[in-house]
Amino acid sequence: MTPSRALPPGRAFVRRALAGLVLLTATACATGPSLENQGEVTAPPGDSRELTIGSAGFTESDLLAQLYALLLEHAGYSADIISVTNREIYEPALESGQIDVVPEYAATFADWLNAKVNGADTTPVGSPDLAATMKALRALAAPRGLTVLDPGRAVDQNAFAVAAPYAEKHGLKTLSDLGAAKLPVRLAAGDECVQRPYCAPGLRKTYGIDIVAVDPKGVGTTQAKQAVQNGQDQLVLTTTTDATLDQFGLVLLADDKKLQNADYVVPVVNRGRAGSDRVRDALGRLNTVLTTADLASMNQQVDSWRRLPEDVARNYLESKRLIPKE
Repeated sequence: MTPSRALPPGRAFVRRALAGLVLLTATACATGPSLENQGEVTAPPGDSRELTIGSAGFTESDLLAQLYALLLEHAGYSADIISVTNREIYEPALESGQIDVVPEYAATFADWLNAKVNGADTTPVGSPDLAATMKALRALAAPRGLTVLDPGRAVDQNAFAVAAPYAEKHGLKTLSDLGAAKLPVRLAAGDECVQRPYCAPGLRKTYGIDIVAVDPKGVGTTQAKQAVQNGQDQLVLTTTTDATLDQFGLVLLADDKKLQNADYVVPVVNRGRAGSDRVRDALGRLNTVLTTADLASMNQQVDSWRRLPEDVARNYLESKRLIPKE
């Protein structure tokens, strides 16, 4: 484990959560360009040299924000980071230009914007089809002055895991394998799993898995994983970037029929301040290397090894030769 180090002079990392929340709350009712300013949406993209990156306040979002900041600094920008845990606050701030860049998840953000525009009961636009999801997301984002950059290979989707001995005993590598095995399955997950189409209903319909009960222990919690580890439950709902599965002797089953939506990591930028090709190129360099496994490994270094997100992000980019070593 690399020892922590103080931030060197000139490092443009700022954790302004408290002050930022006060500032951003005042703009939480913003809804995008007004009618008289809609021409700004098609105006030339801006290229401010002082950018603010938003983090949603959990480990993976913090790591992605640090990766973005370091890449932008290497490209000649000044990059500050602000932690705002509520999308209802940081998305309007992104529209208004108080935040310039945020890491998002394609399908989830598409459905969130869709509900904001068309109401909570509207038909979801996020799907397992990445191209269709991105098309819908960009159509929703553009009128709000937002540009969605290209996704890479990293995806943080819902995922399902079983105990390794259980998988070996029944020859399980995919969710289709589990369905074909015709085994009664207790699923450790959140309460909402009973009704959510990606969870118990989807497992039954898409894979033919015999879900006999949902054990409400939460999504990827320690209690849920322990229940599968000790055989109380057979399946646990977690995520593709969960870095702790090995600690519980669990293995993921592949979503081979693509039940889950395309929640690929995508940078979303305020077009008027950070819509330039220069920003796009700087952040796009991450797409050439970052994988789901890489994200899981970095999450583990922060959550289990107690390393600082900035140190983990810097070491990763240096190892991939995307920024020079200090």
